[in-house]
Parts: sequence; C-alpha cells; structure tokens
Amino acid sequence: MAFAKTHQPCPLCSSSDALSINTDGSAICFSCKGYIKKHVEDNSTRDNVMISNTQRALEPEKFASEGQFAALTDRQISLETAKKYGVKVTHDSAGDVFKHIYPYHGENDVIAYKTRFVGNKDFRWQGISTQARLFGENLFRQGGKFVTLVEGECDAMAAYELLGSQWPVVSVKNGAGGAERDVRDNLEFLESFDQVVIAFDMDTVGKEAARHVARLLKPGKAKILTFPEGFKDANDLLKANGHKRFVQCWWDAKTYTPSGVLSVSENRDKYKNREKKVSYPFPWKGLNEKLEGIRLGELITLTGGTGLGKSSVTRELEHWLIKTTDHNVGVIALEETFNRTVDGILSVEANAKLHIDRIRDAYTEDELDNFFDIMYDKDNFNRVWIHAHFGANDIEAIFSKLRFMIIGCDCKWVVIDHLHMLVSTSAEGDERRTIDAIMHRLRTLVEETGAGIILVSHLRRVDGNKGHENGIETGLNHLRGSQSIAQLSDCVISLERNQQSDDPIEASTTRVRVLKSRYTGDVGVATHLKFDDDTGRLHEMDMSDIQVSKEDDLVALGFE
Repeated sequence: MAFAKTHQPCPLCSSSDALSINTDGSAICFSCKGYIKKHVEDNSTRDNVMISNTQRALEPEKFASEGQFAALTDRQISLETAKKYGVKVTHDSAGDVFKHIYPYHGENDVIAYKTRFVGNKDFRWQGISTQARLFGENLFRQGGKFVTLVEGECDAMAAYELLGSQWPVVSVKNGAGGAERDVRDNLEFLESFDQVVIAFDMDTVGKEAARHVARLLKPGKAKILTFPEGFKDANDLLKANGHKRFVQCWWDAKTYTPSGVLSVSENRDKYKNREKKVSYPFPWKGLNEKLEGIRLGELITLTGGTGLGKSSVTRELEHWLIKTTDHNVGVIALEETFNRTVDGILSVEANAKLHIDRIRDAYTEDELDNFFDIMYDKDNFNRVWIHAHFGANDIEAIFSKLRFMIIGCDCKWVVIDHLHMLVSTSAEGDERRTIDAIMHRLRTLVEETGAGIILVSHLRRVDGNKGHENGIETGLNHLRGSQSIAQLSDCVISLERNQQSDDPIEASTTRVRVLKSRYTGDVGVATHLKFDDDTGRLHEMDMSDIQVSKEDDLVALGFE
C-alpha cells in the first residue's frame, strides 16, 4: 500500500500544492483528480506521464469494520460530535489516535472516505470522491437561515460544537485549493440557505479562497467570518475554549461585497470626512465660470482642428501652473525638442516668441537668464520636467517616463501633446483599440496617483463643404479614433476658429467650447481667446473687444 509522503504543485492542473506524492512513486492530485502512475520530477517529460482514473467503488464491509467511534482527543472534538459526522479513528500500539476516517456521502450512502494520518498530516482517498458531496451535507436538510462553510473536516466539527450544535456546518472536500470547484458542485445546497457564513483559515490562501467562493453565491448571501487575532481556524478556538469569541465573530461576519462596492450605511464616516476637492483656476475667467477651475486627479482632454492653437493653450496652462501653484509640472511634447518646449514656456513669461532666433537675439544674456531663473530656477528649481525625446518612441517607454514624472519627480500636473503621436508609437494596427488601451491606462494612472493629466487630442475630418478650419461647431462625436476619449475624460475642451475668414479678428479669435464637464455638468461656449501674433500670447476677450460690423460675424464667433 502506498502512503502520501509530501505535496507538490500539480503538473496537470497547476494547483499550488494539491499533488500528493506517494511512497511508491505514484501521485494523485486532489484538485483535478488526476492520477500519475509514476511521478516524474522533470516537468519537461510530463507529456509522457500515464494518467488514469483511480475512482473505484468502496467495499462497504471493509470500511464498516475499520476503526471505531471515539472522541478526537488531538482536536478536542467530542465523541457525540464525531458520531454525528460519522468520523472514526484508529489507534496505534500506544493507544494514541493514529488516523481519522471521514465519510463522504453521495446522493444517499457513503461513497468515499478520506483518511487523515495524525502524525504527518498526510491523507488519502478511497472511493468515488469526485461524486461526493460536501462533508456533513448529508446531516442537514436543504433550506434554513444559516449554514457555515469551512475548509476542513475537523473545523466543521469544531465549528458545530462552538455554535452549540444548533446550526448546520459543512466543509469543502480538498481544502482551500479545491473550494471553488466543491462549491460549484454543491451550489444548490448552499443557495437553499438564507445566509452562508464562510469561515476559512486566516492564512493568505484561505482568505483568497473565501473571496472566490463568495463570488459564486447570490449577492448578499455570503458572509465572511474573521477569526480573532492569533487564531487561524475554528479548531484553534475550540481548543482554547473560545466558544463565546467564535459566536461573536460568527454574528459579526461581514456580508461579502465585491471590491469597490460599499454599503452606504456602513460608510457614513467615510462620506462625512471625505477629502474636499481643491480647484485651481484657469488663466481665463470664462473657463473658471464654466468648470470651476481645474483639479488634481482629473483627466482633461484639449482638442481642436489643426493649427487652431492647441499648443499655444497648453503653453499658457503650463506657465500658469508653474506661476500660480507650488506643484511640479511635467511636459511630454512628442513633436518638439527639449529646447523648443523650454522656449515655449519662457516665451509666455517674456511676452515674446523666444523660439525665433531673431527675437531671442534682441535680448541680452542677463535678460534671458532672468526669464530662465523665474521659470526654472531659484524658487522653481527642479519643479519643471520635460520629456527630452523628439519624435516617435516606444509606447511602453513613454508610459514608463510618464509614471516616473508623476512618482519619481513628484509632478502633480503632466501635459501630453499629443494622443495620436502616442498612438503612432504603438505596434498595434487598429487605431481605435490602441486609443482605448491608452485611455484606460491614463485613466488608471490618474486614479492611482491623483495627478492631473492634460491630454491633447485631434479631431477627425468632417464631411461637407466646411471643416474645422472654417470654425464649425464641434461635438464629442468629432473626437478622432474612439469614444473612450470622451468616456474616460473628466473634461473635454474644444477650440474652434474660422481660419479662412476675411475678417482678421474672426480669423485670429478662438472660441473655447466645453464639450464635457463631469464636475459641473456645464457645457457650451466658455470664452474667446485672441492670438497676438507679435507676442504669441492668447488673451481673453470681452464683447467690447470685438469690433465686427456684421451680425453674421457675431454669430460665427458664438455671440448672440
């Protein structure tokens, strides 16, 4: 006869420790029930391992005469409880308990036994275990208020005693590793009760198994018991005479809810003491009135047609955040060099196009150093971080740099210009799927880190005679590539301008439209920004600033 000597991961089902290695070289997995005639340590040869079914009907006479009913003294389980669950023991020559014999029932009679050897805690099955029901299931009729589910036979008997022998207690067949399968096979029985109290071991495996089992039951039915500190399972409490403590834990068991689903009643304090959102102003009054500022932990998408000033708006925002907050700011401008990005922010401070050599040369070195000190040094030392790679780059590398900016450089704000340049770095051929993946990663990063990300996105071409260069009104459906841009953004801001207008004011005035605002819900035209060609700056306009003679021109600019 072969006895189990150790447990290993199963090469057939990949269970962590369900493969029992026997003294004769054979092995059986108590998770998948696979039997290996000769266990081979080298997994490279596992395809040559012979597998067969060892499930054989019991010989009733043999097991009827084996062992006797007795108290499980090693577990402090009473004779009365052992008899109820049909558990027998055998003794060694010294009179000590040598092994436990646990009966498992099928639809009617006992169809399998599990034998547990007390000395080395090994076990083996006899009979058709695959058709066996939960341990103890035969003792209790279906239906009722409570049933308690544990992960071992002794824990089942212990919990039954701890509950005053009043409530049904059953166990899975093969511990935490096979718990999901056992529950699936016996779901009708468990679902017949109003509440299923899951009292698995307090180790990592047990806790994880409890959550997986709870998910199989109807919402609200599963409750997960937490044992007091220092106690791993029900048998531990029984041996410590912890009846009252167990009963208290049993009644206090929390109804299982999936991660992210919370009871409002149980989270009153979390609601009342929630951290308030801090809003930081935009540089323009109209956007502040519409959006009530800009906030960390949000994904803001800025969109508009080609040449409508998206980069100019981001330059103003970058400058504004550096000057008006004490937060670190990161910039990933994929179509610019490091120097061009540095020049862009300095140009806002200087009110001049410093990226043009002729204009920059008109300033003394001291004047340029002063601009640099104001934006990047002295009080702002190591506050501004810029992605220093022009052109395409590997998408994983870019996300790595983005994460480093946020976590390693403590950038609370990051500007990414632009989404579709990021898409072009992906090997994925499907633009829509690639954008979906990128947006989900950006959304996750915002939620995880609490950073504010300002993302520049392009618009798709529109049908008809007029396009974005003619200043047509934009909508969320104009976003290029995927609906996920709108769905996963907290705010979407669009720029509109009629570049082809004969009127110089109209041609240089950008209409700023809010397409989505999750925070305020307020959408529509927020403000108008006029581009100053001499300085490269954007200035917010009032009605009085606009000198147009035709009513049509007013309508074209979004004014009534």
